[in-house]
Amino acid sequence: MALRLGDVAPNFKAQTTAGEIDFHEYLGNGWGILFSHPADYTPVCTTELGKTALLKDEFAKRNVKVLAISVDPLDKHEGWVKDINETQNATVNFPLIADPDRKVAELYDMIHPNASATATVRSLFVIGPDKVVKLMITYPASTGRNFVEVLRVVDSLQLTANYSVATPADWKTGEDVIVVPAVTTEDAIKKFPKGVKVVKPYLRYTPQPNL
Repeated sequence: MALRLGDVAPNFKAQTTAGEIDFHEYLGNGWGILFSHPADYTPVCTTELGKTALLKDEFAKRNVKVLAISVDPLDKHEGWVKDINETQNATVNFPLIADPDRKVAELYDMIHPNASATATVRSLFVIGPDKVVKLMITYPASTGRNFVEVLRVVDSLQLTANYSVATPADWKTGEDVIVVPAVTTEDAIKKFPKGVKVVKPYLRYTPQPNL
């Protein structure tokens, strides 16, 4: 059965460039991002891991730990990291999981035979502190991911988790958010002292509550 939103993220132990980890233990009480790349020493993946490394402070601000994975062995990962650091002016400072036996790739349904029988697709999972899968995105091997969008989604997920709000289309940090339907307008007015704008009974905006 394929992994779906709302499922508990499968736990695993694996060798990484930062030593052996237990996935759930590594995440602790924070948020996690697990993302797969098709293969080491490939151009698009090189830019993706470099970009992730450059966003280290942004992930840290959000209490997010990042891990990358492919079906390549550890020694290949370690050699490739040197290339990433050199070509992307970055320092890869997050674990790369070695998964040559495809154990983790299969747990997370990262190999799509119609795309490639051997390489992992560009899957990305955001996992909450409760170890539940909050977001799943899958790209084809040829398209690099937008990690600014990934951060935007994390901001939205964290707002929802903490404040009973949702975020509208194209929302960015600092813009108004939407009061979730489960909160009555009467309760929303008490809950959100910055004000509630009622456009329709089901469409109510309030300024971002954590700013």
